[in-house]
Amino acid sequence: MTSLRARRITDAVLFDLDGVIVDSRVPFARSVNAAFAAHDLPTRPDDELHGYLGPPLHGTFARLGATGPLVQSCVDAYRRRYSAMAAAETPVFAGMRAVIEELARALPLVVATSKPRALAEPLLTDLGLRPFFRAVVGPGLDAEDERKAVTIGRALQEFAAPASPVMVGDRKFDVAGAREHAIPTIGVLWGIGSADELREAGAHALARVPGELSPLVTTTAYRDHVSCDVADMSRR
Repeated sequence: MTSLRARRITDAVLFDLDGVIVDSRVPFARSVNAAFAAHDLPTRPDDELHGYLGPPLHGTFARLGATGPLVQSCVDAYRRRYSAMAAAETPVFAGMRAVIEELARALPLVVATSKPRALAEPLLTDLGLRPFFRAVVGPGLDAEDERKAVTIGRALQEFAAPASPVMVGDRKFDVAGAREHAIPTIGVLWGIGSADELREAGAHALARVPGELSPLVTTTAYRDHVSCDVADMSRR
């Protein structure tokens, strides 16, 4: 293992939203396909679209074949449907409500999501989770490709300084964004990203089910800039 640096005890938590707290696969795929249909573009199978969930929408539609002004038009169509249907189609992952309630009693929590704040905050309110978070931080509706590191940087301002937070995410983008701020990441395996994706990105620990998350957050002394396997971290 790499030589060790100073240990850091977690005193705050940053949460990604989609794939960590909520299962957005249904409204995401349906809203993408609704946007395609509105522009006479061929729709895609839902399971094919799930892998695109996470990064900002403008880049997603571009990767899916939209070009020029069509990208913004597809994003607008997506958001219209998503805003109307998200609360009805988005479940909280089983076990995550209890985890959030437990952690919120001990630590400040902030959501750092690539979903625009104008969509993320109403969703959390509708699901009854908004009171547990100090803030919900996401890009503005006019932001086309805000990097996750930028979002995380703004989210960090919601904590009293100095803070030693941990990031909880399900994609490599979460790990990379947190790494730019020297923040360790716990990768979760009930979202979109695989264990291989998260390990290769440098996640410090992996949680296989929500019940493993609280112990990893509250009992692990993370070592700066050292990535460890889930089994190694779980023994600490």
